[in-house]
Amino acid sequence: MATHDNTINHARSASIIRSIVKHNIFIPCAFLILLLLINIFINPGFLKVSMGTDSNGHPVLIGNLINILSNATELVILAIGMTLVTASSKGQDISVGATLAISGGVVMRVLCGNETQPSSLHAPIIVALLLGCLAGMACGAFNGILVSRFKIQPMIATLILFTAGRSIASMAMGGLKPKAVSSFGYYGNFIPGFPIPTPILITVLVIIITMLVLKFTNLGLYTRAVGVNAKASSLNGLNPSLIKFLTFVVLGLCVGIAGFVQSSRVQTVNPFTIVPSIEMDVILAVALGGNSLGGGKFNMTGSIIGAYTIQTLTSMLMTLNVNTNAVPVFKAAIIVILVVIQAPIVKAFFSALMADLKSKNNRGKGDDTYVVVE
Repeated sequence: MATHDNTINHARSASIIRSIVKHNIFIPCAFLILLLLINIFINPGFLKVSMGTDSNGHPVLIGNLINILSNATELVILAIGMTLVTASSKGQDISVGATLAISGGVVMRVLCGNETQPSSLHAPIIVALLLGCLAGMACGAFNGILVSRFKIQPMIATLILFTAGRSIASMAMGGLKPKAVSSFGYYGNFIPGFPIPTPILITVLVIIITMLVLKFTNLGLYTRAVGVNAKASSLNGLNPSLIKFLTFVVLGLCVGIAGFVQSSRVQTVNPFTIVPSIEMDVILAVALGGNSLGGGKFNMTGSIIGAYTIQTLTSMLMTLNVNTNAVPVFKAAIIVILVVIQAPIVKAFFSALMADLKSKNNRGKGDDTYVVVE
């Protein structure tokens, strides 16, 4: 009897392990935990969070973990929009970095006007935020029209703004590189008297709104349907072109918010150097989150975890004094691993392996039927 119970317990444990491994957030969580463990090994006090003071003497939370959560804000927000675009259009928007420069440039132009160092803001910050988001949504709409109406591949369609976007941002700023007054920096750093970095609060707010929208509207369902089979969704009354267009506009909105945060973080915008190569980090975060880059079903939670994982990797490499030019090499290695894992032949191999293990486990159960316990 004891042998039979042990077999049942073993089978249950194996079943639980299989369920965990097959869960769509297992890979991003595993990567994140692995990176955290490596960081803790390098620096035992890596996760320590303490109370310090900023340059003005205000109490603020400090620590590596706080820095990662704060610095990942733009990446997380962009990953949310990119996930929807990837799921619906079966492609990626490679212009998010350039579009962010445009949005940030619009924000700075609204706040600073034609001055490089204004003594006061030229417009309310909420107006700058709205116009920055509008600029991002306009860029998203442009890309969306090319993809949804003209049936151009997403990567080719977004290559236009990827190439010209930063120059457009420079033109929008009148060729200037203005620096806003310090009060604008509160939204990218700390609000005086509040210890939690403002970008973390913005990230939490965006995530909550996203989850509520996906839960209480049909955006997520329609996006999945169009990504899985556009023709079938059309026969069921959906408009695939409209859904694809809307996902690009949503990504544009995310770009606008991220551009506002980034411009507030540094209180200026250099269109040609702001967030270099962030589009690759965003795509990597989506892939690392367990999403197929070929579209269809998506995992928003996985994308968010993937974004924090990428930021953790970046922070770790910087801590190890890895040359900035070498950082993309490590990220490219992760891309290779993810591509290999998602390859059909690899999936088939692991499916066959799991089926074989399950078959052996079932045979083991059958053998236990003949165990006689006196």
